[in-house]
Amino acid sequence: MQFFGRLLDTFNSVTQIFSNPYRVKEVPAAEYAGHTCLREEGRVALYKNSLSRSWDCLLVNPQSPQVAFRLFQLDNEADALVYFEQYARQLRPFYESSCQPLSLEELQQLSDCVRSYPGWSPAHIAVEFGRREMFRHNHIVSCVNSTASEDGCTPLQLACRRGDMECLLELLECHARLDITDRNGETAFHYAVRGSNPQVIELLGRTPTATLNHLSHEGLTALHLACQLGKEDMVRSLLKCRASCSVVGTLGYPIHTALKFSHKGCAQAILEADASQVCSKDPRYDATPLHWAKKAEMTRLLLEYGSEVNASSGTADMALHIAVQRGRLDCAMLLLTHGAHTNARGRHGNTPLHLAMKHDHLDMIKAIIVFGGDVEIPNDFGETPGLLAARSSKGYQDLLYVSTTLGQLLKAPDVVDMPSEARRNQDRLLCLDGGGIRGLVLIQLLLAIEKAAGRPIREIFDWIAGTSTGGILALAIVHGKSMDYMRCLYFRMKDVVFRGSRPYESEPLDEFLKKEFGENTKMTDVRKPKVMVTGTLCDRQPAELHLFRNYPVPETKRSTEYKTSASFQPFTQPEEQLVWRAARCSGAAPTYFRPIGRFLDGGLLANNPTLDAMADIHEYNKTLIKKGRQQEVRKLGLVVSLGTGKPPQVPVSSVDVFRPSNPWELAKTVFGARELGKMVVDCCTDADGPAVDRARAWCEMTDVAYFRLSPQLHTEVMLDEVNDAVLVNALWDTQLYIYQQREQLEQLVRHLCR
Repeated sequence: MQFFGRLLDTFNSVTQIFSNPYRVKEVPAAEYAGHTCLREEGRVALYKNSLSRSWDCLLVNPQSPQVAFRLFQLDNEADALVYFEQYARQLRPFYESSCQPLSLEELQQLSDCVRSYPGWSPAHIAVEFGRREMFRHNHIVSCVNSTASEDGCTPLQLACRRGDMECLLELLECHARLDITDRNGETAFHYAVRGSNPQVIELLGRTPTATLNHLSHEGLTALHLACQLGKEDMVRSLLKCRASCSVVGTLGYPIHTALKFSHKGCAQAILEADASQVCSKDPRYDATPLHWAKKAEMTRLLLEYGSEVNASSGTADMALHIAVQRGRLDCAMLLLTHGAHTNARGRHGNTPLHLAMKHDHLDMIKAIIVFGGDVEIPNDFGETPGLLAARSSKGYQDLLYVSTTLGQLLKAPDVVDMPSEARRNQDRLLCLDGGGIRGLVLIQLLLAIEKAAGRPIREIFDWIAGTSTGGILALAIVHGKSMDYMRCLYFRMKDVVFRGSRPYESEPLDEFLKKEFGENTKMTDVRKPKVMVTGTLCDRQPAELHLFRNYPVPETKRSTEYKTSASFQPFTQPEEQLVWRAARCSGAAPTYFRPIGRFLDGGLLANNPTLDAMADIHEYNKTLIKKGRQQEVRKLGLVVSLGTGKPPQVPVSSVDVFRPSNPWELAKTVFGARELGKMVVDCCTDADGPAVDRARAWCEMTDVAYFRLSPQLHTEVMLDEVNDAVLVNALWDTQLYIYQQREQLEQLVRHLCR
C-alpha cells in the first residue's frame, strides 16, 4: 500500500509539473472549507491546500457562492503571496464594476495580463481589454495618470497605441494628461503614431498643445517618428493638427527623416503643407533634402517642388556629388538632366567625375562625360580624373582612353571668325533625321558643332529641315532653345511621354509641345532661320509628303499643295499654322502615337529630309526669280546632314513567306512574315544608305559642300527607349564617333568660317 501511495504522490507531482498552474479553473467552494485561508482581500482569498501541497488563489463568485474560480495553484508560498497581492489589487475594480459575472475566459485573460505586466495599474488593464465601463470605478479613475514601472507608459498612451477611440474618450473625460512622457521621452502623440488609427491624432490635437512637437530622447517628434516609420496617413493627420515641420531632430527636419528612410508619401505630405521645406538644411551637414534623396522618385519629387539642384552642403558638395559617391545612377541622371553642374568642385576640390573615377562606376563616368564633365580638372591634391582612373579603375584602359583623347575634344577650339548672315553669300542647310528618343544623338552632334564653331546653331545656318524628332529639334533651334537645355528636356520627356504600352496616350506629348513652343505660337512668328518640318498626309492614297514652313510656300508647290478640291481640305497657311501642331504632326509615328488629324510621322516618306529640303529651297528660289527678286536668291553652298545613329547589322535567318502545309511550315511562315515586315519598315524609313548616297551625289553635281554625321551604335536603341543606361551608352558612342570624325568637323568649321 505504501508503494501505491508513493506512486500516486509521484503521479500527482508530475501531473502538476506538466499542467499550467495559472490556468483559471472553476471549482466547488466547499472543497476549501477544511483548508487554511492564509490571506483574504475582497473576494480574493489564498488557501493552503494540504492535499495537493499547494497554495491556491480563489475568486468567489457572488452570484453563486457555491462556485469559485481558482486563479492559480502554486507549489511555492513566496510566489503565491506575491501574485495574491497583484490579483487582489488589480482584479477588484473588474469584478466590482462588471454588470455580468466575469466569465472563465475573461478571468483567464485578466490573469495572464496581471502576470505579464506587473507594473500596470488597473487603468492600463482596462485599456488593454477595451473595458471602457471600468473608468466609472473610483480606483481606476484615480490611476488614469499612473505610469507603468516597465517603460513609464500611461493608460492614455496605451490607448493611443491601440487606437481605441472609446477608451481614449473616457480617459480624456477623466482628465488624463497629454504632457506625461514615458522613459524614452515619448508622448501620447508618439504612441498614436505607432498605432494604426490616424483619428486618434486628430482627437488629441483638437486643442493646441506643446506636446505635439515634443522631442523624445532619440530626438524625434511625433512627425519625425511618422516619417521614419513611413506612415503617410499619420503624417497627414499630424500636419492637420498643425504639427511643426521646422523642429530640428537628430537627423534634421522631418523631411530629412522621410528622405533618410525613402518614404515618398511622407515627404510629399510635408511639401504639400509647407513647400519651403524643400530648402531646409539639416544641422549636421548643412545639406538640403535633395542631398538626402536615395531614390529617383524622391529626387524627382524634390525637383518638382523647386529644389535648387546646385545647392551646396556644409562640405561644399552638391547633390550630384553625393549621388555619384553613393553609386545612385538614376538619381545622378535626374540631377544632370535638371541642370546640375558637372564640373562643380566639392570637398577636397573633387568634381563628380573625380568621385566616379574613384568608385570605378563606368556608367556614371560615361553619363558625366557626355553631359560635359571635364577630365582635366585637378582637385586640391593635383589629381585629375584621368590620373585617378589609372590608379584605381579596373577598366583602366577604357578610362585612360577617355582621359587622354576626349579631353581634347571637350575643349572648345578657338575659332578665328564666323561670318554673319549679312556677310555670307551662300546659304547653309542643316538637315536632322528622325529617330524618336535617339534625337539625343542629334543633340550631341549639334553640341559638338556649336563648340567647334563657337556660335549657336541658329546663327550659322540659314535653312533647317527636320523629320519627327529632328523636326522638333529644328523648331527648338529656330525658337532659340539651347542644345544643353534640349538634352536635359529629352531625358525628362521620355518618362512622361513613353508611359504605359504602345500606342501611347497623345495628351502628354501634346502638353509637352504646347509648354515648350507655346499654345498659340505660329510658324511665321520666327522667320530666321527658315525651317521646314516634314509630315505625311494619310488622308489619301498614295500618301503624300507635306512640309510645314515658316516662310511663304513656293508658287510651284502652292499650285499643287494648297489647292481646294472636292476630295481634300485645303492646307493651313504658314502664318496660321501652330508650331506645336507642326511638331506633333511630324512626330506621329505609327503604332507609337495616334495620328493628329490627317497627318502621320514624316519619317514614313522622308526620314532623311535632305533631298526634300534641297528641292524646296530650289523651288523657293525659282519663285523669287519669277517675281523679279533675283537679288534675294542665294546659292546653296553647304549641306550638313545629321543622323540619329546606325544600329548594328544582325543576321536574318529567313524572310520566306509561303502557303504552309503543316504546323512546322506555318511557324516558319509566321517568323518569316515578321522578319519581312520589319525589314520593309526599316528600308522605308532608312535614313542612311541610298538616301545619303543620293544626297551626296546631288551636292557634288551642283558643287555644294556636303557633310554627313551619323554614329555607329553598338546596340540597337528603340524609338521609345527609357532606360537611362542604354541612352547614356548611345551618347557615349556618339561622343567617341565625334572624336573619330574630328578631321571632318574641322573641315566643316572651315566651311562655316568662309
